Parts: sequence; C-alpha cells; structure tokens
Amino acid sequence: MATTIQVKLAERSYPIHIGKGLSFASTLDGQPGTRILIVSDSHVDALHGQAVCAQLEGRGMTCLRAVVPAGEETKSLKWVEYLYAQAASAGLDRNAILVALGGGMVGDLAGFVAATYLRGVRFVQIPTSLLALVDSSVGGKTGVNLPQGKNLVGAFYQPIEVDADLDLLKTLPQREYVSGLAEVVKYGIIWDASFFHLLEKHQDGLLARDPVLLESVVARCCEIKAEVVAMDEREIGPRAILNFGHTLGHALEKAGGYGRWLHGEAVAMGMHFAAHLSVKIEGFAPADAARVSALLTALRLPLRPEGEAVPAWPVLRGAMQSDKKTLARRPRFVLSRKLGAAVVGCEVEDSLLEEVWNVCCK
Repeated sequence: MATTIQVKLAERSYPIHIGKGLSFASTLDGQPGTRILIVSDSHVDALHGQAVCAQLEGRGMTCLRAVVPAGEETKSLKWVEYLYAQAASAGLDRNAILVALGGGMVGDLAGFVAATYLRGVRFVQIPTSLLALVDSSVGGKTGVNLPQGKNLVGAFYQPIEVDADLDLLKTLPQREYVSGLAEVVKYGIIWDASFFHLLEKHQDGLLARDPVLLESVVARCCEIKAEVVAMDEREIGPRAILNFGHTLGHALEKAGGYGRWLHGEAVAMGMHFAAHLSVKIEGFAPADAARVSALLTALRLPLRPEGEAVPAWPVLRGAMQSDKKTLARRPRFVLSRKLGAAVVGCEVEDSLLEEVWNVCCK
C-alpha cells in the first residue's frame, strides 16, 4: 500500500506517493495526448527509461526520452542547453510535462530546464536514488553547478507530483544507496531526535534495505522535508536547517572536482565536522557528537577524506567562499544545540574552523 504525503504550498501544493510498483504520474490521468519528455542519465535510462515511457504511452500520452551522461559533471549549463534543444525538437508546449527520472543530479538539472523552458512547464519527479527520494526530489530546489561552486545557478520550482517507487532502488549500487543514508541521518540531527534513535536501533535493516523499514524511513524523511518547506519555501530562514553538513560538504565536492566523493559521502564528512563544531559553538553535547559520528560509521559513511584525497585546509576554505550561504566572504554554518534542534546562520572564526578540521577531519 502506498503512502501519500502532501507538500502544502497553497496553489503549488503537490503529493508525494511512496510505495512499490507505483503507477507513475497519477496526476496526469485523463490527459491523453499530453507530450512528455523524460530526462534521465545513461545509467538509469538503460534500466528504466523504456518501461516508464511505455507505461505513460499506454495511457495515451506521447512520450520521448532525452539522455544525458551520468555523473555530477553533467549538472552544468552545457547540458541545460542540450535539453532545451531536445525539448524544442520534441515539440514541447506549455501543456507538456517534463519528467525527471533519476537521482539528484537529473532532478536538479531537469527541474531547472522545466522552470525556464517556455518560462515554465510542468514537471514530475520520479527519483531512482535514495538521496533523491528523501531529499532532492522534494521542495522545488533546481539548479546547476558552475566551475566556481555548486548549485550557483538555479530556481525554486515545484513539481506537480513526486512518485517515489521503492522498487527502483533495487538497481541502485550499494555505494549510491549508502550515500543517500547521509541525508536520512541529517533529519534526525536537525529535526527529530526519536527518529535519530530509530536509525541507531535499525542500522542493519537500513543497510540490508529492509522494505518495510525503508518505506517508513523514507516516509518520515519526506514528512519532515514537507514540513520544513511549507514553513519556508524559498529558504529565507528556517529551511536553511536542511543544509546541515553541506557547507563543508559542498567545499569537499568542489575540491574533489565533483567526482571524487558522492554528494552523501561529502555531506557525511560535513556533518561529522558540523557536529564537533557545534560542541564548540552551540554547546552540543560531546556524547551526542560522538553518537552522530558512530552512526555515520555504522552506516559505512566516511568521517574524513583519506590518504591522498585530503585537501589542504586553504583549498577547502577557499572553496567555501563561493558557497551560496556565504555573506561578505564569510561562510555560515548550520549547527546543532541538541539532537533534533538546529541553528542557522552561524558565523565561525577562521581559526576555530581550522582547529576543528585538524582535530576531527584531517
């Protein structure tokens, strides 16, 4: 049985359907003839593109597929332009639908194209990675990277529906799956201490992709994300708590050339760093910082870059300069006062940032 969660944003409200074997894009029922462009990457399209397209065509829609290379490097203006051309060739008009079939990279890229092509066409998210299911497919953040930093070009643009089919996770490589668990842990740190405890209790089930556990965990993550987005759709204030671990995480991704670490791996290292920084700045209990690090380790996520992959601190500090959350060239952090409660907009002296890096991450 599917679980449905509503993202409540007045006229931009939409459902998130979570379950197994979902019928995709139920919002489109009764709209035969609608032109649909499915955007996917080369890995996901080979696995699921034809089946999803056939399902939509079986309901009377005209479906075409546009495929981009897999990998974070594709989230760029070059591939935005490519997808604009594909949309034009497919004859998309303002009644058309753009479907993002893939992980976070595809959702961000396709969502930005949907937000800007013809000044906005409808789009549906069909996430195929755990990270996309619990985070990037919900909330309307779309965008691409620049050489100067991650997600510097983008728009807030909500989908009309999110179809989170857990069956699609069966083809997800274990490293990609584990990467998504970082965002799952984040929700326990910033919002729900009892959820954090549940994750501690069911580490083995999470790693084994227990279907009953996974459905409830994904649903809780989406509930939290929906609540936060409903409070602050455009990240003017409280929504920024969702960036816990991301200031250092994004800097690590940039320093690694957007290829050395998966997003969730970089965020895990960033959360380890932020938890220990929280001890110094916000009075976060050292025992709870240790629990954060222990849970990340139990879920096989990295706490620090290893060996030759360790960037020099000046390189990382420079990468933080271009982070979206930086003001007057000073990065701002999301920190935690206690499990389940986060604080946004924290400025930290450079000397303390480097000290914590050297102690817990280097």
